Amino acid sequence: MTTTTNKPTIIIDGSKGEGGGQVLRTALSLSMLLNQPIEIKNIRAGRKKPGLKRQHLTCVLAAQQICDAQATGAELNSQHITFAPNSVQAGNYEFKIGTAGSTVLVCQTILLPLALSGKASKVKLQGGTHNGMSPSLTFLERSFMPALKSMGLNCEITTHKLGFFPAGGGSWQIDISPLASLKPCQFEQPGAELETQQSNCHSLSIIAGVRDSVANREIKAAQSLLGWSAANTEIDRAKAFGNGNSFHLSVGQGMQVAMFEQIGELGLSAERVAGRTVKALQHYLKSGAAVEEHLADQLLLPMALAGGGSFTTSALSSHTTTNINVIAQLSGIQIKTQQLNELLWKVYLD
Repeated sequence: MTTTTNKPTIIIDGSKGEGGGQVLRTALSLSMLLNQPIEIKNIRAGRKKPGLKRQHLTCVLAAQQICDAQATGAELNSQHITFAPNSVQAGNYEFKIGTAGSTVLVCQTILLPLALSGKASKVKLQGGTHNGMSPSLTFLERSFMPALKSMGLNCEITTHKLGFFPAGGGSWQIDISPLASLKPCQFEQPGAELETQQSNCHSLSIIAGVRDSVANREIKAAQSLLGWSAANTEIDRAKAFGNGNSFHLSVGQGMQVAMFEQIGELGLSAERVAGRTVKALQHYLKSGAAVEEHLADQLLLPMALAGGGSFTTSALSSHTTTNINVIAQLSGIQIKTQQLNELLWKVYLD
């Protein structure tokens, strides 16, 4: 095992930018990838309940475990940690959040360090998979992972049980194939061009302990609003720890898929669930972007590691600008942005 580096510790202010968990996750990933000691202050200072919650603490503990890091402050509600990594060790791991917190975000924290460690890994995760406040497991599998596949990373996801908010209790695993380096990404074909062929359009309603009529109404409402009479439709009667519903609309094919999702809630009609999802999709299609804003945020770290790439996106969110700044502070890599018009941005690395 490589001993902890003698590099000077880089201090990161977690209150900067969007002030949430994104700073923590990106900093942990880069710390491991660069063998760079870090100190993060004011963690999640921009949130109503600052500090490490279960999900964020699990990110820290997962990162600590895969690289045998020396860490302080890894406890609930902590707003200050230090993290000094050793070399990342591929292997079989299991991480449990214990709440409906996002297992997807825990996975994303350790995914690239494990993939670039030189050997295959298997990670089992338990907790939330669809909570409405973060990318779902469906998004990870059908949008994020295809994008990473275009950059050379191959993973296989096996879902045992979904975990909706507030019950959580989801269970799944990811098998990560090793790779030597990532290839630059290139996503610039507008989603609106892909939508012209309805074979590229997909409506998915996931239900667990919920009547089929809810799923049928969501799909019917979305098809009517979008004019998707010939689009692909799917109802997934999923196994889950508790009851739940998640509605998804996607446009794309192969390795470029833009997905929009909305969690069903008590008191929120199926038609309103579909309507909210349609509204987000329509904004994206109108922009002429290739990548929607949530995937844009998540492509930044792989782009930096690949040393190049570009994509167009419908918005430059606070998550995206914060992520760009954290990447620059820790790695010196300057990801550039260019506003093409009021609805469209280009994000690139020469």
